[in-house]
Amino acid sequence: MKMTYLTILFLLFTHTSVSHDLVVTYKGEPIASIDQAELMVPYLDDPLIDESEFRQFSKELDEKISQEPVDATIDNNGEIVPGQVGYTLHRQKFKELFYTSLLDKDATRIEAPILKLHPKVDSELLADIRTQQIGQYITYFNANNEERSHNIFLSAEAINNHVVFPGKTFSFNEVVGKRTKEKGYLPAPEIVKGELTEGIGGGICQVSSTLFNAVDRAGVEIIERYSHSRKVPYVPPGRDATVSWYGPDFTFKNNYNQPLLIRSKSIDGKVIIKIYSSDLVEYTPRKVPDASDELPKEIEIFEN
Repeated sequence: MKMTYLTILFLLFTHTSVSHDLVVTYKGEPIASIDQAELMVPYLDDPLIDESEFRQFSKELDEKISQEPVDATIDNNGEIVPGQVGYTLHRQKFKELFYTSLLDKDATRIEAPILKLHPKVDSELLADIRTQQIGQYITYFNANNEERSHNIFLSAEAINNHVVFPGKTFSFNEVVGKRTKEKGYLPAPEIVKGELTEGIGGGICQVSSTLFNAVDRAGVEIIERYSHSRKVPYVPPGRDATVSWYGPDFTFKNNYNQPLLIRSKSIDGKVIIKIYSSDLVEYTPRKVPDASDELPKEIEIFEN
């Protein structure tokens, strides 16, 4: 076991077992209390930290403190909503403070040190990459089908404001996540192995298909894309992208020198997806056939 410099100091200058309650605070408020002896093991008549127990204690503290950073977004009015800094326990500094408290018998409190976690997407980046539209696609659906419309809305919101950095791959399943009742997805018709069936999240394939055509127009590198086993009415033949949590995914790679911004919304029976980047992006657009703006009669039958 490798001992840190503080460990050596502790063994040199401490010759009696230390045992007293230590309170850990965060922003001045107590969040944990522990008898230091619970984290110690004997070592040549001197106490030494049990690394396994200490890591577990640090993990529990981190769970109380941690706050994920929030990326900046663009709201429905086109205004940029600033991101938020996140926090996590600075484990190395906490360990040093803990050792110091062992040397100081009067120490009863430690203020948990934190590391700031800055969002990957800040206001400045968003302002830069919203300047040039490089792709767009619109598909249509029956807004009277409330369950399907609801699923389309949720999945469109899930990919809205997502930024794909240069060289990175976008995964529809990873970004949208598992479609469950707990997330608000509803049962709606979908196509499974060529047959129509009812499933949680039916309708989201219209969003993945709209996204496929939008990014294809932007000329990005399509990595993974599968068509349905039956024709779907919301895109031209061969222009769909089926997705399933336990099955196919739709993925593409940002092969440009600038980040890509996905703007996605579902409104008034339309799925509208636009792809943006900065003025510096060097892209080669592709020709992609438009979806029909007439609502197909069979839209109530082919509901995936």
